[in-house]
Amino acid sequence: MTKAELKEKALSLPLAPGVYLMQDQANEVIYVGKAKKLKNRVSQYFVDSASHSPKTRMMVSKVDHFDIIIAASEFEALVLECSLIKRYLPKYNILLKDGKGYPYLRLNLSEPYPTMSLVSRVLDDGAKYYGPYGGRYLTQTVIDTLRMTFKLPGCNKQFPRDLGKERPCLNYQMGNCEGWCRGTPDREEYLDRMRQINALLSGNYKPIAAELREKMLQASEELAFERAAQLRDRMNAIEALGQKQLVTAGRMADTDAIGFAQTEAKACFAVLHYVNGNLLDKDYELLPLADDPPEAVSALIKQYYLTRGAVPKQILLPFEIDDAVPFEALLFQTYSKTVQIRVPQRGDSARLVELAMNNAMQEAERVTTAEERRRGTTRLLQQMLALEEPPRRIESYDISNISGTDIVASMVVFEDGKPLRSAYRRFRVEGLDEQDDYASMRQVLRRRFTHFLAGDKGFETAPDLLLIDGGANHAQAVLQELTPMGIRIPIFGMVKDDRHRTRALVTPDGAEIGMISKQSVFAMIGVIQEETHRFAITYHRKLRSKRVKGSVLNQIPGIGDKRRAELFRRFKTVSAIRSASLQELQGILPKDAAMAVYQFFRQEETP
Repeated sequence: MTKAELKEKALSLPLAPGVYLMQDQANEVIYVGKAKKLKNRVSQYFVDSASHSPKTRMMVSKVDHFDIIIAASEFEALVLECSLIKRYLPKYNILLKDGKGYPYLRLNLSEPYPTMSLVSRVLDDGAKYYGPYGGRYLTQTVIDTLRMTFKLPGCNKQFPRDLGKERPCLNYQMGNCEGWCRGTPDREEYLDRMRQINALLSGNYKPIAAELREKMLQASEELAFERAAQLRDRMNAIEALGQKQLVTAGRMADTDAIGFAQTEAKACFAVLHYVNGNLLDKDYELLPLADDPPEAVSALIKQYYLTRGAVPKQILLPFEIDDAVPFEALLFQTYSKTVQIRVPQRGDSARLVELAMNNAMQEAERVTTAEERRRGTTRLLQQMLALEEPPRRIESYDISNISGTDIVASMVVFEDGKPLRSAYRRFRVEGLDEQDDYASMRQVLRRRFTHFLAGDKGFETAPDLLLIDGGANHAQAVLQELTPMGIRIPIFGMVKDDRHRTRALVTPDGAEIGMISKQSVFAMIGVIQEETHRFAITYHRKLRSKRVKGSVLNQIPGIGDKRRAELFRRFKTVSAIRSASLQELQGILPKDAAMAVYQFFRQEETP
């Protein structure tokens, strides 16, 4: 279908809740969304493309046709959306990694000697399953801790088949295993410890700890101090593990705090699990950048909790989401448990969310390389300036002079977000006797692009973006100069604040684009502006120093750097100073200094 046909179809949709499925020419579902009113939501894709993010524009460009499913309510639409996303895994939906899974601990009590193992999913096989946990490493850590605490075998031997066949291994010698392969302790003791593990994993660790405490006291009364110490250590380990174990899985957590943060190149979704205000575990996943963080969080929490198998009493979010109420209803339907979803504004709950946000940012920053940051910043700059492509080569220009003397300009080049110093160029402005930044800038840009059109070495590469030190008038002056030459390159002025930092970019028409809220772009443009200014002022000082240092004025008593600069500012050349009258010299110098200059040049003329 053409864009006009898609628009016409969208405008004909009903004002009813439902789900829409965007499909490409190969009939592949590339995006699934839900809407309270299908007509309003779907038509936005094909009516106002200018306001879309680059990702949305790309998705819309791939849409060949779409289908809808009308739902009886927003809740039904939400359930259907979650089901279809899980089924189709659309390319343009925000997705948790497919196949990551949430590991479970499997306890097979049907075996003569029950065993524990790590598995990726729950099966209907009669075994006990605990979890899910945040990751495979964490799950294996729980298993290893249980084995060490209860001194169970960690070898590959199978019991009762291998009882008494070999000598106990090193784990027995190190005190990490009771040496069950010897046949002692017996199977009843083994089953008793597995019973304790089962109770502990089910959250009933307190009776086990009490039972061990009683046995410890009994052993102490019998003067079996070594056994009493072992029971004490096991009791302490069980209490610690019991408090943490299922909070990690989310079953006993009373609060989950959600964090979502993005660098220039990576996003991170983080979940902190709390019980009674104490942080017990963190789960996170790294993702591609999201155009709309609240929308991303809304999509991610649905996938996270509907596949996890466990929910807390409350979920704290950093942003409001449109469908919090129907999602609470869906969680109740799924888990028969009331879950409160809210966005705290102050107090302890707000601090928990802030910590989750900080965790998400740290994880995103940890995996973002410097090159990814630069690329991400140029992509963000592209979006802010509405450019067709990220600006790979940026050229920046600045004028430097003191009261119209030694007027120079700098051309600084940044490529892929980094300074390309081999491409820097300096210009000495010609033919101007007084300060005129607009005329100076026009001349410099005309000379630069004349070289470009001629294919001259060092100027043969065109920039993707021009940044001019100054405001809209400076950008307008450059635009007026380049347009007749057939040069079509985006031009923006760099507007400074009272601290001489670039606070905004401005178009030749005067439209400002603020950067303070986009710290990475603000920092990059600031670096470009400072580098451009540094390169210009360094060249200006070099020329002035060279001219003043070699001046005959150095021979005149009482004429220092400041007075030499004043003379050159007024008269421009040594010849003009030589020809000046005493009255003209006294107009800018004290009488004694003016007389010294006047007499010096008259003495030169005396035979």
